[in-house]
Amino acid sequence: MMLPLPEGEFDAYLFDCDGTIADSMPVHHQAWLRALEEYGAEFGEELFYAWGGRTPASVIADLNARQGLTMPADAVNERRERFFEELLPGVRAVPEVLEHIEAAYGKVPFAVVSGSGRESVTASLKALGLLDRFDVMVCAEDYVNGKPDPECFLTAAKLLNVAPERCVVFEDTDFGMQAAAAAGMAAVRVPPPWQRHSSKIN
Repeated sequence: MMLPLPEGEFDAYLFDCDGTIADSMPVHHQAWLRALEEYGAEFGEELFYAWGGRTPASVIADLNARQGLTMPADAVNERRERFFEELLPGVRAVPEVLEHIEAAYGKVPFAVVSGSGRESVTASLKALGLLDRFDVMVCAEDYVNGKPDPECFLTAAKLLNVAPERCVVFEDTDFGMQAAAAAGMAAVRVPPPWQRHSSKIN
């Protein structure tokens, strides 16, 4: 079933990637666990989803601080990316979001706005056959302050030359929804995997 849009007219659609376009959050969690294993770091599922939308560098920094570790951010993130790419063939698009992409493609410009790196986002969209749908990509390398700061969404709106209040954001995380609100944008909340999957079973 297509997710309802907020009231109003919109000149651009801004999509988070992981958990929004791509049903990839469970795969990302597996990749994180494998990357952190050699350092003895813990990253439980509840915390992983609570921190959804944050940049990998900020996640590693906070895990270090919480657990008294000194994991090298670049090395851990490279390992995580490698494991994610190995698991990527199993990822599918979120059907409720794919419906919006297919319905509005060619009518309004699209942007991907992600806390993940460009390499990871590009790999996900290529695997889903959706890379050519997006006019703009704003990834972790393209801004300083991660979600819930609005910088990433405001950057996308500027690149698309669309006023923030004329953008609608598709997001699956609390941080992402807070960032959209701070940017003055309407937003669509994408349900988490367990809600979407359970509704199909019942």
